[in-house]
Amino acid sequence: MSSYSASTRRELLAGLSAGLLSAVLPPRLRAGSRSALPQPAEIDPLSADVLPPGIRSRFVHDVNGLRMHVLEAGFETAGRPGVLLVHGFPEIAYSWRKLMPVLASAGYHVVAPDLRGYGRTDGTDVSYDDDLRPFRMINEIRDMLALVSAFGHRRVHLVGHDFGSLVSAWCAVARPDVFRSVVLMSAPFGGTAVLPFDTVGRTPDNASLNTAPDIYADLAQLMPPRKHYRSFYATREANDDMWHARQGVHDFLRAYYHMKSADWPENEPYPLREWSAVELGKLPHYYVMELNKGMAETVAAEMPTAAEIAACQWLPDAELRIYSAEYGRTGFQGGLQWYRSNTSVSSLFGRGGVNADLQVFAGRTIDQPSLFIAGVSDWGVYQRPGVVEQMQTRACTDMRGVHLVAGAGHWVQQEQPEAVSRLVLQFLQEA
Repeated sequence: MSSYSASTRRELLAGLSAGLLSAVLPPRLRAGSRSALPQPAEIDPLSADVLPPGIRSRFVHDVNGLRMHVLEAGFETAGRPGVLLVHGFPEIAYSWRKLMPVLASAGYHVVAPDLRGYGRTDGTDVSYDDDLRPFRMINEIRDMLALVSAFGHRRVHLVGHDFGSLVSAWCAVARPDVFRSVVLMSAPFGGTAVLPFDTVGRTPDNASLNTAPDIYADLAQLMPPRKHYRSFYATREANDDMWHARQGVHDFLRAYYHMKSADWPENEPYPLREWSAVELGKLPHYYVMELNKGMAETVAAEMPTAAEIAACQWLPDAELRIYSAEYGRTGFQGGLQWYRSNTSVSSLFGRGGVNADLQVFAGRTIDQPSLFIAGVSDWGVYQRPGVVEQMQTRACTDMRGVHLVAGAGHWVQQEQPEAVSRLVLQFLQEA
């Protein structure tokens, strides 16, 4: 990778930035405020000029107490089967811009929201010290149920990517009557909690309790010392690190998306043997970071060259500007609140922490038709050893396929939209 000058890049993109920011941001926010503000009532939907034909931007009120921003396609005729698309981090509804027109052309009504705390949906003004309970998984499920109901659907298909994959999985577990099928992308689902069974009269085995290693402490003992990205995202410093990155939000996101894509040549993932510091230490630094570095500094070292940016057809700079304008306005704390509620793998699957209420679904499986799609170059498939296998053998009882798409890393639906669209459409037609 060549050296990079943030100021030079800003000068090159100045003309583009001014025009596109005018399309994306409402007038009173175009000055570039560095403080997250509550979503003003007068904020506009995204301009049609920055959306593919057939997609509209709109607000839906009273979605579990939120005013939710959504992108919508296939709205011209009533009665179409619904498809709900759930994005990940650090993304927004715009991440589905390439899949939405294809699904709409096939006869579906397609809705992609900015999730709670993201983009133009309420909750982006959250601070680190605010209550985490609105961001627990059970409330994310409520958000999705309320949105589906607001659009008049009784049943919908689900497609989720990254964090949205886990939201979609839990929606499928909780309400199979509403969510008729589920496509999980890039983040496999390992299943629900398992409660102790038939233990009355048994002597507690203290040796078997709390046997899981303190993975964060073990990572810090590696040479050089490391830390898990999940633990970093749960810190007070994480939002400021990315929002006020030395290179700016736009170039931070460019480097971050690049480093997790198939464009970064070091993404050659393989299964890890176990959940241990030594094995996790094999993950790239965007997953297991150097202990003394933030995410902005981590990805800055791999900033693509001007030639590489110009050659990036799956995310041209004009499209990246949509993301950077939104995150530059809101910051990242809304999305980071979810990481704060899931600092451990046990809390991720409802076995403890603020998500312990998910234990009401202990032992439940996803029995609807399901599909998993990820990129061949996506380390996210393997970052939790054994979970892909658990998804197929325990978590999902009607898994129709596991597809790793060539030429894609973590952003599979953006990097290889034709292949992903084909797989999703075939699945929906058969499901």
